[in-house]
Amino acid sequence: MPAVDRQRKTILVTGAAGFIGSHLCEALVERGDNVIGIDNFDPFYDPQIKRENIGELLTSERFTLIEGDIRDEKVVGLGLDRGADGVIHLAAKAGVRPSIEAPLDYVSVNVEGTTVLLEAAQRHGVERFIFGSSSSVYGATNHVPFSEDQRVDRPISPYAASKVAAEALCHAYHHLHRLPVVILRFFTVYGPRQRPDLAISKFVRLLEAGQPIPQYGDGSSSRDYTYVTDIVRGIVAAWDSDLEWEVINLGGASPIRLSEMIAAVAEAVGVEPQVKMLPDQPGDVPRTCADISKAGRLLGWEPQYTLDEGLREFVRWYREQQQAS
Repeated sequence: MPAVDRQRKTILVTGAAGFIGSHLCEALVERGDNVIGIDNFDPFYDPQIKRENIGELLTSERFTLIEGDIRDEKVVGLGLDRGADGVIHLAAKAGVRPSIEAPLDYVSVNVEGTTVLLEAAQRHGVERFIFGSSSSVYGATNHVPFSEDQRVDRPISPYAASKVAAEALCHAYHHLHRLPVVILRFFTVYGPRQRPDLAISKFVRLLEAGQPIPQYGDGSSSRDYTYVTDIVRGIVAAWDSDLEWEVINLGGASPIRLSEMIAAVAEAVGVEPQVKMLPDQPGDVPRTCADISKAGRLLGWEPQYTLDEGLREFVRWYREQQQAS
């Protein structure tokens, strides 16, 4: 189990207004920590969605928002100069398919931005640096479940490659400056506030509107879905730990085929799905499957939500949002 210091901390969280970031900031504030959030409200999807994500946070005296880009040394320095004890770095250009169209943007944000943060963190002598990575770093491997000691030098999209590069930079800064770093590899996170372009969010929206669901491939591809509340618990456990350097998977540990996931979403919505068959998408890996034994051993963590439970929560949240709009 991790060593826990319950003294209140001040934590710099990047990507604070995003899907995972906003949930994390709420959890940290709720338990008494102070949070300095950085977000540039990138128009990859409607920035108003992200502003709504942090609407309640902005009313808390424990939360401070800095609008700016993680590639801007002044912005990052401003956050750390406010007494941050450490950094939880979640900001990124996300998405496998869009990265194929704009690879330079992904390298700029995900690699250069991470370097700016690492450099500032080591100069400020922070206690801990948590980096939110991705299961996409494992590539199209047939070795399942994915364990942290596998090679990750065969990414198949610019997004995945940018995460591999950022992980390598994290190790370099740990090696050179003894910066305590924990890399967390997230496996297909879903739940309330999920980005509207991601599968579960898109599928619920289409089913509620009586429209067909696009299925890329024959439905045999599989993903290890992880509910956002479980991911936040894992991030907090990593922050509270005394780990100096680790790479840890956070996943559902129960891969679901795409065809099965579509059926589960349809059941949660309460409709019969219409499925539109489409070709496989370039850059998509055929499967993800997390070995989470290390997370259990080092963080005392395991997922608590089943896919069905998480989908019911998402559908409930989605309908509440629609009624309020």
